[in-house]
Formats: sequence, structure tokens, C-alpha cells
Amino acid sequence: MSSATVLRSARRQAGWTQRELALAAATSHGTLAAYERGTKAPRLDTLGRVVDAAGFVLELRLVPRPDAGWEARVAKGRELAEALALAEAFPLRDLPRQLPRRGIPPSPGRVARPATSP
Repeated sequence: MSSATVLRSARRQAGWTQRELALAAATSHGTLAAYERGTKAPRLDTLGRVVDAAGFVLELRLVPRPDAGWEARVAKGRELAEALALAEAFPLRDLPRQLPRRGIPPSPGRVARPATSP
């Protein structure tokens, strides 16, 4: 959940306008509006202060990611190895000839062979 969503939700649940909440939180209406639009991000302490002014408590908690365990990381590594092996099965032998025709210069140190007409 974004800070913009948290602030908008707290303000609406409190039944306040942006001007009312900004006054209660000792910030400007323009700043609070920017926070709610997501064009400006409040610091964590500011987010807590505004939420507190709306009558709520901001609670944060750390939850381990599902892929944070050793087994999940090993499985991701195997998946990557399989994808790389599959990519090697499809060589890019025609790519150097196709690049100049598409307006893409060849990589430095590599000379593209001229395209042959069929």
C-alpha cells in the first residue's frame, strides 16, 4: 500500500478535508495534496504525524518474503540455469546480418557481413 493511499484513507475515514487534516498535522494543504496524489513522498515520521492527526496509529511490520528462504533461492537459481540453457539452444547466427538492415549498428569489434539478396 502506498503512502498516498494510506493518507487518503485515513483522511476520508476521519471525515476531514485536506485543509482540515493539513492544519491538524501542522503541514500545508498543498503538501498534503501532493502526498495524496503521490507526486511527493512523505518521510516516515511525517506519515506517522499526519496519520496520528487523523486519529489513527501507523503500524509497520516486517514480514519475510516468500522467496527469502534458502530453498526458494536455490529453486530460482535452477530456473535461471534452465532458461540460460534453453537460450543457448537457439543461436543468434543470423543476427549480425539483420542488424544493419534494421538500422542498428553492429557491436564494436564485430564486423557485420553484408546482406545477400535472395
